[in-house]
Amino acid sequence: MRKMLAALAALTLAATTAIAQDAIPRGNPSVLVGGKKVSVDYGRPSLKGRTLDQLLSQLAADRVWRAGANQVTTLTAEADVLVGGRLLKAGKYSLYVHAPATGDWSLLFNHDHGVPLGQTWDKAPEALKNAPWPVMQDYDKTIGAKEAARVPLKLLAAPAAPVEQFTIELVAEPPGGRLQMSWGDRAWAIDLKPTK
Repeated sequence: MRKMLAALAALTLAATTAIAQDAIPRGNPSVLVGGKKVSVDYGRPSLKGRTLDQLLSQLAADRVWRAGANQVTTLTAEADVLVGGRLLKAGKYSLYVHAPATGDWSLLFNHDHGVPLGQTWDKAPEALKNAPWPVMQDYDKTIGAKEAARVPLKLLAAPAAPVEQFTIELVAEPPGGRLQMSWGDRAWAIDLKPTK
């Protein structure tokens, strides 16, 4: 009987975990930069009564955050693009945010596309076992050498109302655009421009 209850509890936990992970919506904004598509795929966590500062206080010592929730956040560029004035070659990159306790924040573009969840968690739901998951700690030690660019983020004026759900927008500003992130009482941006 105890084994049956333990098995039932394990199944319930796995189902609850899968449902909770599915409850976090994904965002998929895109914009044309010089006529070529730039897109982002990311999970949209919510504050749920917490402040951004409370969440930031939980970051690892390297102060690098995965720029979303659940599966790895990615940016895909169909052509070379200038990101905050720095050249980013066409391709797919994982995104992270360096959020130091003091000073300017940066957006990190990395060639590492994550690790299948099933390799890091033996109880991964079947539907997510092969989904790429981001590095959760020790960014510099684990994938720092694969970094393609580290671009300073511009701090924008505070949103008119707090943003409950982390939001990445790709705003058209022909011939380029702007990647803008908002959460809580803060917002940041970087320019996206064609190379030609």
